[in-house]
Amino acid sequence: MAPKIKASVIASYLLVMMTVGGAAVAQKPGGILRQYIVDSPASMSIHEETTVVAERPMMAVFNNLVMFDQQVAQNSLSSIVPDLATDWAWSADGTHLTFHLHKGVKWHDGKPFTAADVKCTWDLLRGVATEKLRVNPRKSWYDNLAEVIVKGDHEAVFVLKRKQPAFLMLLASGMSPVYPCHVSPAAMRQKPIGTGPFKFADFKSNEYIKVARNPDYWKPGRPYLDGIEYTLTRSRSTAILAFAAGKYELTFAGTLTISLTHDLQSQRPDAHCELPAGSVSTNLIVNRTAPPFDNPDIRRAMALTIDRQAFIDILTEGKGQRAAAMPPPPGALWGMPAEMLAKLPGYGPDIAANRAAARAIMQRLGYGPDKRLAIKVSTRDVPAYRDPAVILLDQLKEIYFDPALEPLDTTQWYPKVMRKDYTVALNLTGTVVDDPDALFYENYTCNGIGNYDGYCNAEVEKLIDLQSMEADQTKRRQMVWDIERRLVEDGAKPLVYFSRGGICWDPSVKGLTVMSNSIYNGWRMEDVWLDR
Repeated sequence: MAPKIKASVIASYLLVMMTVGGAAVAQKPGGILRQYIVDSPASMSIHEETTVVAERPMMAVFNNLVMFDQQVAQNSLSSIVPDLATDWAWSADGTHLTFHLHKGVKWHDGKPFTAADVKCTWDLLRGVATEKLRVNPRKSWYDNLAEVIVKGDHEAVFVLKRKQPAFLMLLASGMSPVYPCHVSPAAMRQKPIGTGPFKFADFKSNEYIKVARNPDYWKPGRPYLDGIEYTLTRSRSTAILAFAAGKYELTFAGTLTISLTHDLQSQRPDAHCELPAGSVSTNLIVNRTAPPFDNPDIRRAMALTIDRQAFIDILTEGKGQRAAAMPPPPGALWGMPAEMLAKLPGYGPDIAANRAAARAIMQRLGYGPDKRLAIKVSTRDVPAYRDPAVILLDQLKEIYFDPALEPLDTTQWYPKVMRKDYTVALNLTGTVVDDPDALFYENYTCNGIGNYDGYCNAEVEKLIDLQSMEADQTKRRQMVWDIERRLVEDGAKPLVYFSRGGICWDPSVKGLTVMSNSIYNGWRMEDVWLDR
């Protein structure tokens, strides 16, 4: 390195270190961060839950091998940083991923963390451990994982059946913490033990979740907060009033509608608010095994009646986005461009023509104004689900359906759809990881755990495997768009729209970065502090 360049690099490095050091001095330890939570989870076990109401509070209790940088808003391969792992390396053929682990890390009960815990976790997720998870929502993420090999206490090797360049994206998710070998899955549901910056303190169903600072956290100086309290408040309007009155420092990210965000800002002009890009999709799921919905024509008619722009205008003041399967750009990385979307069946602007085609299909099947098809539309009994479900009912009426809404408690909702104990349902799918491997394998493969409508196309499944093996990101993106087109043509879980949900926080809350392409991955909370 030339002397002048070297001197410049050193000067820049020192400037950065001084800036970081200055920021660190300003950070104040102590205080309880209070926020509301919109629903009560079934348990505290991240690996057995699908919703953010369990995962978000518990992400602060655990660590991953790797995680998405908590100060970078857009999750990507380039934003992945070490966590329990000190480093990682791929083998030349891309089938062995080796992690070296931090030494001296302890579980919250004082027992040492070792590579054996890594193996236990992924044996549990793969379903090959002696003990089993009651529910295993992300098992299909790891179909390509052959085994985890332990080499001493501080090295673990993930052996893949074939190359999968984006496998690290799955491991970096907030849904991928390491669990202890010595604590049973049953115990983790109520009193989870982690290695993270906060310890589980208390959970009272339908009332609150509390976590407390881990004074022995293995990352020096973290966390800053003494604890975090999540209080159940199902009414969004009530939560807004409580925030305005100073009862909470943070709203529950993604749950504020556009209008409620504006209302809050008018009541609390000092609050910081963001409206991150959509990372939650609203979709129609239809049980393909339940007559008459085993007929693809009736499912096609239902897909054609959807007026996506009406949902976007009514529920998001025009700020929601259309998509085929992957979350849309620019906030996300893989979604199909708008000009391609417009050419997909049912995505064109002529809603009248789409519905005329849908009514013609229904009439061929024997339905009409005097013979309507009575159905029950199930959904989760929270506003984010109920509101679009009401619009869906109106749109189904346009094509000779006579629908009735069936709202279900969260503890009933996911078991019901996973058992396929429903006929027609309105569902929300959060972007856990903005990568095709996460979305496709969980939701669109024949045995995907999130494939609630039973869609199965062997040709599409082969295409999903091919895109997963592709290292060239430009080629992979084209392959992903082709898969999205096939999914729309097959009527696989018709995607209605991606919503936009606001988040606001008190000026005293510092160090929080809101992720733009996932509602799951930014809640480690070890860098958050209160300036008061």
